[in-house]
Amino acid sequence: MSHAAPSPNKRSLLRTVAKGVIVAFLACIGFFILLLLMLGPVQTGPYTGARRTECKNHLKQIALALHNYHDEYGCFPPAYVADKRGRPMHSWRVLLLPFLELKPLYEKYRFDEPWDGPHNRELASQQLNIFRCPADEGPGTNTSYLVVVGPKTIFPGTKTVKIPEITSGTANTVLLVEVVNSGIKWSEPRDLSFREALRGINPVPAFGISSHHESGAQIAFADGSVRFFPNDTPPDDLQSFLDRDADNPPRLPAN
Repeated sequence: MSHAAPSPNKRSLLRTVAKGVIVAFLACIGFFILLLLMLGPVQTGPYTGARRTECKNHLKQIALALHNYHDEYGCFPPAYVADKRGRPMHSWRVLLLPFLELKPLYEKYRFDEPWDGPHNRELASQQLNIFRCPADEGPGTNTSYLVVVGPKTIFPGTKTVKIPEITSGTANTVLLVEVVNSGIKWSEPRDLSFREALRGINPVPAFGISSHHESGAQIAFADGSVRFFPNDTPPDDLQSFLDRDADNPPRLPAN
């Protein structure tokens, strides 16, 4: 059986339709490529898990360094060293440098000028990976790890706290927390306030305990352990864990 060839008009129409389909298909591909570029890389799977594990190890190393400082001086460092007028001058992170195998940098630091003085400002421009979560997108000279400053916490400003003063137990008391894109230089004497910490985990758009890890953030405790706190952690629970004298602290999240 023979088939009649399509007329010239039909062939032209078919070519037009085919071109339209191709153009639409290419436009869809271009749209999805543009969307992916705008969203950036999606952090899922082993890569995300590796970042979270590395971040946890940083917190553990800093917690260990804080304990080594305690062994040396009989107390944890103050949140900051103040000048004669009470203004924050030097951070606990600077005081901790010798216990993080960064003694040469510590010896270059000048305590006779503030952290942002002409000499110390040059040191602050160095990137210290130990103070930075690998998932953090902020400048490399900023810190991802802060202590919580308040009269009931382990870091009540210029005063120091000893382990026996943590009557709620070291396993139930927050030592330091993770804060994404903090905007705080590692040597800057500024941290998270008690009020800011009570905003919850990953508060939007407020500044508080936060991370780029999915659905929560990591918190180090005074016994050296690190726990992952979910976004729905009640503020009352956080308040109990931050209080070094809290009675009957709540159950810790299972990791």
